[in-house]
Amino acid sequence: MAILFQSIFSWTSLPTEWIDQSISSFGSWLGTQLPDGELKSLLVDGIIAGVGSVLVFIPQIALLYFLISILEDSGYLSRAAYLVDNFMRRFGLHGRSFIPLLSSFACAVPGIMATRTIPSWRDRLATILVAPLMSCSARLPVYALLIAAFIPATQVAGFFSLQGLVLLGLYLSGIIAAALIGLILSKTILRGKSSHLVMEMPAYKIPSLSGALRNAWDRIYLFIVSAGSVILACSILLWYLATHPQSSELSAAQQIQHSYAGKIGMAIEPVIRPLGYDWKIGIALLASFAAREVFVSSLATVYNIESSDEATNLSLIETLRHTPSANGGPAYTLATALSLMVFFAFACQCMSTLAVCRRETASWRWPLFMFGYMTILAYGSAYITYQLALRFL
Repeated sequence: MAILFQSIFSWTSLPTEWIDQSISSFGSWLGTQLPDGELKSLLVDGIIAGVGSVLVFIPQIALLYFLISILEDSGYLSRAAYLVDNFMRRFGLHGRSFIPLLSSFACAVPGIMATRTIPSWRDRLATILVAPLMSCSARLPVYALLIAAFIPATQVAGFFSLQGLVLLGLYLSGIIAAALIGLILSKTILRGKSSHLVMEMPAYKIPSLSGALRNAWDRIYLFIVSAGSVILACSILLWYLATHPQSSELSAAQQIQHSYAGKIGMAIEPVIRPLGYDWKIGIALLASFAAREVFVSSLATVYNIESSDEATNLSLIETLRHTPSANGGPAYTLATALSLMVFFAFACQCMSTLAVCRRETASWRWPLFMFGYMTILAYGSAYITYQLALRFL
């Protein structure tokens, strides 16, 4: 698993940079072809900046799906479920929970639906409640953005990259949190023993390269179609909220502060300031409840609109690194980035996950419980991370 996460950064750097430069060049070219006005702002600052900022991370998502498909096609995952059964039972989970939880690394929605294979309702409910703690592919663009911007690509032990180890740590933190929450649930509201694991072991085989490639392509296609449509809609909505009401007397930076989005962000800033976030991150956090990856496109839209008066071709990564604060220092630091990654690792910012939880449990009680405990866990963990990072980093 360490090699897998190491490869996500080291093997995809060139295609990621190429896509980033291509999208930036296309946006700059289109900006020179269109006259100033709302249409130009919508296309360049809203749609291209918003959707393009997420498309940059497709190589990393594709590689993650491909490598997981290799593991799955080899017949290893069923054996892994058997091997971890005793371990998971100590934390109130079932051996069959392994496959739904592993599926949740791609998306919690099919992961929750896969719990139907668990015979015991208690074991199934426990798995449903912890499945969103697995870092899904929608979190990967957020992780990749913040790690690339603030974590140096230094070598550790002569082989591993610090960036890959941080990404591995984020995934492991979700696994550890799921185990602890499962243990707490088994001692409180879901008391009882897990049922025994009985399953057939498929034969080991050499994985099909074409099958893994096809599966990765299908997942990426679904990601572009499903997530892309949500990102497009959110980018257009956020562009409108960030550019209205309009005033010809204000600069672009002042305009966005006095816009509907700016006022909403500033209203929630006192709540998120202890975590190291400003009103711009607050806007992106609210938008990301539609889909986590919208966080990246929302930040890109906000910064593109704010800098529309200036001739700049900085990527979102460079923008985050060099954004100044009111006192002249950097607006975002390593402490902010670590806090934000921890928040996303634990927060339940996905309407689809809550909706499928409601359908599978036939009650709003459990999705509301899931949303509540994960929000408290995310806020508390992000606060502790930020304070410790300020003191020791």
